[in-house]
Amino acid sequence: MKAKDIMSRLESKYPHESEYLQAVSEVLDSVEEIYKEHPEFEKARIIERLVEPDRVFTFKVTWVDDSGFVQTNTGYRVQFNSAIGPYKGGLRFHKAVNLSMLKFLAFEQIFKNALTTLPMGGAKGGSDFDPSGKSDAEIMRFCQSFMLELWRCIGPDQDIPAGDVGVGGREIGYLNGMYTKLARRYNTGVITGKGFNWGGSILRPEATGYGALYFIQNMLSRERKSIQGKRIAVSGFGNVAWGACKKATELGAMVVCISGPDGVCWIPNGSTPQMIEYMKEMRASNRNRVQDMAEKFPSLCEFIPGKKSWSVECDIALPCAFQNELSLEDAKELYKNGCWCCCEVSNMGCQSDAVHFLNTNMLFAPGKAANAGGVATSGLEMTQNATHISWSAEEVDSKLHAIMRSIHDACVKYGMDKSGKVDYVKGANVAGFMKVANAMLEQGVL
Repeated sequence: MKAKDIMSRLESKYPHESEYLQAVSEVLDSVEEIYKEHPEFEKARIIERLVEPDRVFTFKVTWVDDSGFVQTNTGYRVQFNSAIGPYKGGLRFHKAVNLSMLKFLAFEQIFKNALTTLPMGGAKGGSDFDPSGKSDAEIMRFCQSFMLELWRCIGPDQDIPAGDVGVGGREIGYLNGMYTKLARRYNTGVITGKGFNWGGSILRPEATGYGALYFIQNMLSRERKSIQGKRIAVSGFGNVAWGACKKATELGAMVVCISGPDGVCWIPNGSTPQMIEYMKEMRASNRNRVQDMAEKFPSLCEFIPGKKSWSVECDIALPCAFQNELSLEDAKELYKNGCWCCCEVSNMGCQSDAVHFLNTNMLFAPGKAANAGGVATSGLEMTQNATHISWSAEEVDSKLHAIMRSIHDACVKYGMDKSGKVDYVKGANVAGFMKVANAMLEQGVL
């Protein structure tokens, strides 16, 4: 395999899909060396098959707004690889959603799911529908219309969607309700992230953020460091950021800022439990303003318009908002401000040149490893649904701990060089790839 040749073909074939090409390039660079050690992979053309999705569904979504006007959006579902299990990946509702974004997310999901040790393939879906400023009734009508098309493509042993950006508990409820009406199947685990009263798992909303902090604990433990007392800069204030802030505070760290499109909220003495709980209200409001935090707690924090979280002095940085949100300039600013550890809690939260800089100059954890706690807990929710049982918070948390420790150990196994330094980007990519590649090889050319 020559990574450059494969990338050249993909760039010619998909010239406008920059996010997807970025994700593929990162993986190919990491696995090229080990791929050469396995001629059986080359003979079976594993890479050429792996970089193309199994299928892509695109559909029209029409709905009526509160003013009585008909609105039209585009819906997608990308099913990328099912070598180790049924397709699994979230749904994203955001005005920036396009096919390139979802292909990159689905491609990343292949390896993330493989790292969890659970039998799940890669997928992603969503729509360019923007929930910001929409009423509950508008969101319900959109979700129901979206599911009118999607329901034929999914199933408990076929494809299991979940939430993502713009798709929280409210949206999952509307989507699941419509699915059960159409399919006449009830609490089968076809969607994860459900409410606890109707088949959901305890700790699922917090799981991505919790899992990332458990991964960081493992990283720091290997370096003989502790997270207690460390200053943490967080971007975003959605479910992922909320879970990360909650667990970081529980572990004794100080969350010194959160951010939004309007600026950064600086919290010099660290977030309180009340502030962290208020983040849920901020997200539910659909206002998308971090300034609301400063107005709610004026004596504890300061709003700085137009700035990012990376402008604040910190020890650990957690990109929790969106892909490619952290640039090379941001990475250099973090380093200048004393940051020595960065963990992608969002999917591909850092741009490629930023990843290289961070991975060279500090401890760096890629999203496909660090944020796998969300999909891992979704997998645990699927297991509970399939067996018609419900685990306690302690049971779910214990299993999440074990999964994140296993992911960290796999990254160390495949990412450690002769000096003992661990390249977590390489480790995550190679570990996930080897599992999927061997599964594809063993099942023949499909």
